Amino acid sequence: MRKIINELFPDGVPVLWCPLLTHYDAEGRIDAARIHRHFEHLAPYIRGFLIPGSTGDGWDLTEAEEQRVLEIALEQTAKFRAHLLVGILRPDLGQARTRLRALAERLMQNTGEESIHKALAKARVCGFTICPPKGAAISQPEMREQLAGFLAEGLPTALYQLPQVTQNEIGPEVVSDLAREFNNFVLFKDTSGQDRVVLSEKDLYGVFMVRGAEGEYARWFKHGSGMYPGFLLSTANCFAREFSQMIEDLSAGRAEAGNRMSARLSTVIGEVFQLVSPLPQGNPFTNANKAMDHFFAYGPRATAVPGPRLHAGVQLAAEIIRGTEEILSRNGFLSAKGYLE
Repeated sequence: MRKIINELFPDGVPVLWCPLLTHYDAEGRIDAARIHRHFEHLAPYIRGFLIPGSTGDGWDLTEAEEQRVLEIALEQTAKFRAHLLVGILRPDLGQARTRLRALAERLMQNTGEESIHKALAKARVCGFTICPPKGAAISQPEMREQLAGFLAEGLPTALYQLPQVTQNEIGPEVVSDLAREFNNFVLFKDTSGQDRVVLSEKDLYGVFMVRGAEGEYARWFKHGSGMYPGFLLSTANCFAREFSQMIEDLSAGRAEAGNRMSARLSTVIGEVFQLVSPLPQGNPFTNANKAMDHFFAYGPRATAVPGPRLHAGVQLAAEIIRGTEEILSRNGFLSAKGYLE
C-alpha cells in the first residue's frame, strides 16, 4: 500500500463509506439539526464519509449551500473522529481546481495552519473527490490530461467513476497510468455497475478500491468472492448497521450469514430504486435513500410526517412514501423507533 494511505489512515482505510444525504427544512434551507441527528445515527458503523457526494446533491448545491454542508461535515467528523472526503463535483475540472484552491485556503484559515497538509490532518479531511470531465465525446487522452492536471495539485485525491452523470468512463489504462504517476491518488470509487477497472486486473499501485454500485454486495467484496476491499454506498445512509454486520460476517468467514444479509439488502434496495425511478426531480440514489431514511428517522409515525424535501423544492409524494413503507415492511426492515424520536 502506498505511503500516503498509511499516513492518512494509520488505523487502516475504512471498509464502509457513506455519501451523506443533505436534508432541507420546509423552506428549503440546509437543516443542520437534522443532519446532525442523521450523522449521529450512522457514526457507530461508518468511519468514512463523502460530503457532498451525488447522493448529497453535490452536483446541485449552490456554493453557499455547499459551504454550509461542509461546515456541518467538519463539525461532525471532528466530533465522531471520522474521515472526510470532500466532494468537488464539477462538470469541468478547471472549475474543480479553482474550487480546490479556495477550499484549501479556507481550511488553512479555519485550522490556523500554514501548511495545507497539516490543515487537512487537523480537520480530519483525508482527500478530495472528483469525477472525470462531463461529456460523452471526451477521449481517454483528454480525460487523462484533465485528471492529471487536478492530481498535479498534489493533494490527496479520490477519483469517482459515475457515468450516470458524466456520460463517460475512465478506462482501466488511464486509471492505472494515473495511479503509477501520482502518489496522491489514494482511492477509486466505481458506481458504473460495469466494474471494468477492477475486472481488468491492471496494476493500481495500492490505490484503495471501493464499489458504489448497489446490489450483490457479497459477490463484489474481497472477503466474499469479489475484488473490492471496500464500499462507498448511498444506501449506507439507511443500512449502515446491516452493511457493517455483512462485512463483519464475510470477513470472519461466516459466508452464509453474510450472503443472506447481502441478498436481503439487494432485494429491498432494488425495489425502492425501482419505485423512485420515474421521478423527474433529483436522482435515484438521493430519492430512494430519502424515502427509506424517512422511516428510519421517524419510525412508525413516518407516514404521518410530510415527505422529505428534495433540492428541487418538491417533497417526495405520499404514494412514494406509502410504497416505501410497504417494501420495507415486507422485507422486514421497518424500525420500531426512529432515530429522531
